[in-house]
Amino acid sequence: MTQPAPRPRREAGRGGRPAVLTLGRIVTAAVEVLDAEGLDALTMRRLGSRLGVAAMSLYRHVADRGALLAAVVDHLFAEAVVELDPADTWDEALSRFAVAYRGMLLAHPHAVPLLATHPVDTDTGTALLAGLLDRFDASGIDRQDALICVQSVGVYVLGHALAQVGTPPGTSPGSGPEAGPDATAFYDHWFDTGLLAMVSGFERRLTP
Repeated sequence: MTQPAPRPRREAGRGGRPAVLTLGRIVTAAVEVLDAEGLDALTMRRLGSRLGVAAMSLYRHVADRGALLAAVVDHLFAEAVVELDPADTWDEALSRFAVAYRGMLLAHPHAVPLLATHPVDTDTGTALLAGLLDRFDASGIDRQDALICVQSVGVYVLGHALAQVGTPPGTSPGSGPEAGPDATAFYDHWFDTGLLAMVSGFERRLTP
């Protein structure tokens, strides 16, 4: 006789009551699933199981999987926004952002393809990068030029991270050229060299 499937576990809050389901908890759990199991595993059903709730209850907070992925992208991008040194010039601030962005991507390798194909919400990204953009403003650089600089560097960081965490055809994860300390040093040098060239090029173009 077939046994009935177990009902989703409900996480207990204070006094044994079920923990309140919020968008923040949903996104945090989604990132945990993404990190542990990959993008394909991040379904509403799997997320509901992770949170101990029925998948349908998630739709009170996110319209669909697409909205969930968008929230995850915004959440992860926010991790890359670092406190800038008041003395940083715009080029130094831009480099600091690039390094932090790369660090976030390498900390969440399964998220790299997601961010490469699901750009951060424009308004959210602009708000998060307000401090960086202010450095351009303070130097008299046109906002459109500033956005081109930031977006170009962001695309470079994403592409570089995608190359580093990707698995070449015919190899298994962890066996490709991205594995091992020598490869890490190679990618670090490659990234630093490319970033310096890009930022220096913008500096020469935008500085009178």
